[in-house]
Amino acid sequence: MPDLTVGYAAMLEQFAPGEAVTLAALAEQHGFSGTMVSDHFQPWTPQQGEASFVWSVLAALGERTTGDIGPGATTPSFRWHPAMVAQAAATLSAMYPGRHWLGLGSGDAVSEHVTGTYWPEAPERINRMFEAIDLIKKLFVASKAGKDVRHRGQHFMLESARLWTMPDVPPPILVATAGPVTARRAGKTVDGMITEGAPLDRLGVLVERFAAGAKESGRDADHLTKLLRLHVSWAPTEAVALANAMREWPNGAMKFARSDIRSPFEFEQLARLVRPEDFEGRVVISSDPDVHRAAIQRCVDLGFDRVYLHNVGRNQKEFVEVFGRDVIPHLHR
Repeated sequence: MPDLTVGYAAMLEQFAPGEAVTLAALAEQHGFSGTMVSDHFQPWTPQQGEASFVWSVLAALGERTTGDIGPGATTPSFRWHPAMVAQAAATLSAMYPGRHWLGLGSGDAVSEHVTGTYWPEAPERINRMFEAIDLIKKLFVASKAGKDVRHRGQHFMLESARLWTMPDVPPPILVATAGPVTARRAGKTVDGMITEGAPLDRLGVLVERFAAGAKESGRDADHLTKLLRLHVSWAPTEAVALANAMREWPNGAMKFARSDIRSPFEFEQLARLVRPEDFEGRVVISSDPDVHRAAIQRCVDLGFDRVYLHNVGRNQKEFVEVFGRDVIPHLHR
C-alpha cells in the first residue's frame, strides 16, 4: 500500500508562473510532498486572472523542488494530439526520473474549445480520452523498444512515429474522473485515478468503482494511486475564509455540469448565483486547522493515498505555514 502524500496544488489559473513555482518550493519547505499543477488555457473566472503554459511550469518545478510533479489534469485531445502529450511527459520524466506522473482528463470547454473544433458530449470526450491513453501507452512501449508505432482509431491517427527521448521508466498514467463509469474504466486500464473534493458518499463510490475495475483487470487497487485534489479555504477568521471562497473560487460551488461553458465571463455571470451553503461538501471553509485536518483525514480513510491541497484564497504563504505546522504532521493512513 502506498504511503500517504500530502502535496501542494499550484493553480495556474490564479497565480503567475513564477509565483506558483516559488509557492510550491515554499510549500515543500513546510512539509508538503509534491506539486500538482492545473492546466488551463483560460481561468474559470476573470478574477482568477492567469493561465500559463503547464509544461513550462512543470519543468521549472523540477528544478526548484524535489518531490513528485504532474498535471492535474491535461487533456490529450482538442488542444493537444496525444503524441505531443506523450513527448512532453517522456521528456519531463527523462529530466526528472521517478518524479513525474501524467494526469489526463477529458477536458472542459473553457480551455479546450479555443481551437474551434466541434465540442462533443461527455461520452464522446471520455472515449476520446481513453483512445488517447491507448495511443500514449503504445508510444511509450514501442519507443522504449526502439520501434515505430502506427495508430488508426476512431478519433486519432499516428503515422510511423516513436519518441526518441525516453526515460528508463515511463511515467505512470492517472485518469481524472468524476463519475463511476469512468472510475471503473480507469481501474481497468491505467495506474491511478484523480478526482476532486466532493461529498464523501460520492468519493466513496468512485474509489469502489475504481477498485472494481482494477479487480477485473487482475490488479489490486491497493497498489494503484488514488489521488484527490481537495479545495479548502483557510484564513484567520471564518468571515475571511468564506469571502475568499466566494470571490476567488465560486466555480467550486457550482452544482451543475461546467464542462460545456466556454468563457470566463460566462462563469462570472453564473457566479452571481452562488450562495455560501453551495460550498458544502465541495470546499472545506474554516479558520480552524483541526476542521481541515479532520476533513482531509476522512478522505484518506476512504482510500486516497495522495491528497493535493488547494487553498482558494490569495493567502498562500500563511496557508502553507499553518498547514505544514498544524495539519500535515497529524495525518495518517
